[in-house]
Amino acid sequence: MEAEQSACYVVGDVHGHRQALVTALEAAGLIDEHEAWSGGDTALWFLGDFFDRGPDGVGVVELVMRLSEQAKEAGGGVSALLGNHEILALGTHVFGETEVPSDYGPRSFARSWRLNGGQEADQQGLNDEHVAWLRSLPALALVDDHLLMHSDTIEYFGWGETIEQINKNVRELLAGDDIADWWECWRRMTTRYAFRGTRGGLVADEVLNLLGGKQIVHGHSVIADQLGIDPADVEGPHLYADGKALGVDGGVFVGGPCLVVRLPWTDEDA
Repeated sequence: MEAEQSACYVVGDVHGHRQALVTALEAAGLIDEHEAWSGGDTALWFLGDFFDRGPDGVGVVELVMRLSEQAKEAGGGVSALLGNHEILALGTHVFGETEVPSDYGPRSFARSWRLNGGQEADQQGLNDEHVAWLRSLPALALVDDHLLMHSDTIEYFGWGETIEQINKNVRELLAGDDIADWWECWRRMTTRYAFRGTRGGLVADEVLNLLGGKQIVHGHSVIADQLGIDPADVEGPHLYADGKALGVDGGVFVGGPCLVVRLPWTDEDA
């Protein structure tokens, strides 16, 4: 199966499930049976959370890094956003068991990493090249009419009022060694559900008016949790907030699918 040219796809949270990702990318025609890029000039975006809760986060990162180089040579593009689990994995790598200043009892990146499905093999496998690449990733991206973000939250505005400001400030934060700033970054990006409820569409509109685009596309919040269904029953992304938000986290780590979603997506694509 060949992917159509000039298409754009997004991938939700992979959480170390490399084989599920490979299977999904091959089914979409974006890689071949040798795991080499076959998407031509297609754009492919990963929305973050490569690590934790699955066996091979480093393997996922290395695959994405390699596909990025191959796609560039073919005239396409493979790009990625920071997820909260990238912050957690990097924070554990940088700070380990160092206590985070807090009025709420003992906290450390390593402790939170263990509580959130951290895999020892990932920490052992992280090298300088991985760390540099992860630290360079943007928090947000605008692709055509789609505002891409990992977390369905408005906490990004704590770092600025434009995509450029937000990405610059997060990148500078991760280049530094202020553990309190890193922890606040982790905390903000764990928040969720900003676009749910009766005001969800209005909140999404406000975000889009400030940052651009006509639809928010995010991972982070498992679709099955939002719909109250079994993860195995998830068949595609979740369009909500008056059509202004599209959730693409299939919940692969709880038995849901690894979603590879072509944009634009509407209910007619279901």
